[in-house]
Amino acid sequence: MATQQSKAHHVGEWASLRHTSPEIAEAIFEVANYDEKLAEEIWRQQGNDDVLFRAFDKTDADVLTWDDVVVERKNV
Repeated sequence: MATQQSKAHHVGEWASLRHTSPEIAEAIFEVANYDEKLAEEIWRQQGNDDVLFRAFDKTDADVLTWDDVVVERKNV
């Protein structure tokens, strides 16, 4: 479920271009308060616990991807 702010930032497209699950991308933007430069910085760090907790809260999936790297729920 995308928020109006996430739609405005084209989070789905942003996620696709970065080979990142939409749930992770949306969580990145939430943590970055929708600041695109900060979101990009967080994405490059690949492993922000707050982002991962938020992302897995958005889905029932046990596996998400962050820049083609598989992240399993059980490891978060």
